[in-house]
Amino acid sequence: MEDSSIGQIPNLLKGFLFLSIVALLLISGLCACTREPDIKQPNTLTIASLADAKRLLPMLASDSASASIAGHLFNGLTKYDKDLTIKGDLAESWDISADGLVITFNLRKQVLWHDGRPFTADDVIFTYQTVTNPKVPTPYSSNYGPVSSVEKVDSHTLRVTYKEPFAPSLEAWGMGIIPRHVYEGRDLRAPEINRNPIGTGPYKMGEWVSGQKIVLEAFDKYYEKKPNIPKIITRIIPDTATMFLELKFGGVDYMGLTPPQYKLQAEGDYFKRYFQKFRYPSFSYTYLGFNLENPLFRDKRVRQAISHAIDKEEIIAGVLMGYGQICTGPFPPESWAYNPRVEGFPKNLERALELLAQAGWKPNSAGIIEKSGMPFRFTVITNQGNDARLKTAQIIKEQLKKIGIDMTIKVLEWQAMLHEFIDKKRFEAVIMGWSLSRDPDAYDIWHSTKTKEGEFNFVSYKNEEVDRLLLEGRRRFTIEQRKGIYQRIHEIIAEDQPYIFLYVPDALPVLHKRFKGVQRSPIGIWYDLINWHVPANKIEWYQ
Repeated sequence: MEDSSIGQIPNLLKGFLFLSIVALLLISGLCACTREPDIKQPNTLTIASLADAKRLLPMLASDSASASIAGHLFNGLTKYDKDLTIKGDLAESWDISADGLVITFNLRKQVLWHDGRPFTADDVIFTYQTVTNPKVPTPYSSNYGPVSSVEKVDSHTLRVTYKEPFAPSLEAWGMGIIPRHVYEGRDLRAPEINRNPIGTGPYKMGEWVSGQKIVLEAFDKYYEKKPNIPKIITRIIPDTATMFLELKFGGVDYMGLTPPQYKLQAEGDYFKRYFQKFRYPSFSYTYLGFNLENPLFRDKRVRQAISHAIDKEEIIAGVLMGYGQICTGPFPPESWAYNPRVEGFPKNLERALELLAQAGWKPNSAGIIEKSGMPFRFTVITNQGNDARLKTAQIIKEQLKKIGIDMTIKVLEWQAMLHEFIDKKRFEAVIMGWSLSRDPDAYDIWHSTKTKEGEFNFVSYKNEEVDRLLLEGRRRFTIEQRKGIYQRIHEIIAEDQPYIFLYVPDALPVLHKRFKGVQRSPIGIWYDLINWHVPANKIEWYQ
């Protein structure tokens, strides 16, 4: 019903008022887009995240939202530097025996846990025992599978002995170490433990308001030095459009831009003055993965047919706006394990229909392919808030119609999707992505033994040659020895298509310009966070 106070106004005056209101809105919008972001806490770094964390202990932080927070709270014995070289973290140095089977770690002294207790070799041994305990639901236990013993030489010296050579050994010890005196004898899956973790990292736990924010505070006794940024707030904003508005108005300082935001909205003098934009290969990939226990997807020819029906170039142009490249297998082009000879499955509808026919799928009168009277229909799930994945799903849906496959899209909240659907294998297909380790060891993702709940081979892939090669790749030390092994793995998995490997997206982060000391490197921008700073003089913010 029309409001009576306006209903009495002549139509001409109504039109004038309407145009005036529109003009005021446009003017206010213009002002909002050109005024300086309202920064209420200049020394606080506020990060936008699409999803809330779940568990913050390092061996349980298996999703990206949890792992990103845990990375500020915990240290491993080793870490990567800006040039992708492994260096010491909690380990000051190490010695490796001539046969590669024994590593002696010399641990840093004067390192403290957030509760003030000293870090010792006992904590490393306890962490190792925890990760390899079959009762602990961690996907990372295989990182220590070849270890035969971990022995304490003294309070700050540790000897690790391997049954056989293990190439990713130094990287494996980069997992966050947890304190024995806090967690021994406790159920590490308990929410109260994962919501109030104790680490040695540069930041300690402050506040966690579920679904809203996680607050970290600088640890003033961090072994390197107290971070210059005293507080990090991660705000959970499950929508990239809302994130972008918060960025413009000062509600967040950092977010990963979507390609349209990067290309169209984050241009011009306003963004150049107030923000610093970055672009670099993400060392990750996005995929359409199949539940291989589902009869629809057991036949390799069906998976290959679906791959032939998908136009990846159309997805990269339409979804990524060109900020990415085609993915052909489990290693991105930036990896030394990447096999450039693998071409993948280019769009070819005739070949797709031919493969489906070989597998027994024929079109019916409605244009849907069927087998034994069963139409080819399936549901793909993806996570809420990730526009790129949703748009990818929508394009694939239309592309698969051309070969008679009916695909439905279901969008789920991130943690619910992981723990209620993926972990429990209650899905037919999924669109997700992997952020990869720099070492190409992919045992946890592809080995046939890693299919239990909470582990990473949730599509139930099994290939005997891949299983053997994954183990062989771990037993060779040099890149020259390992390269051929992983390139063969790339070739086999690309042929089997347990995933449709879609694209390698570019990382497109944006950060408020007041943060200084931020340098892009091969590993990204976060490697030197403790040295970021905000000038006290605001005039220097935008210089």
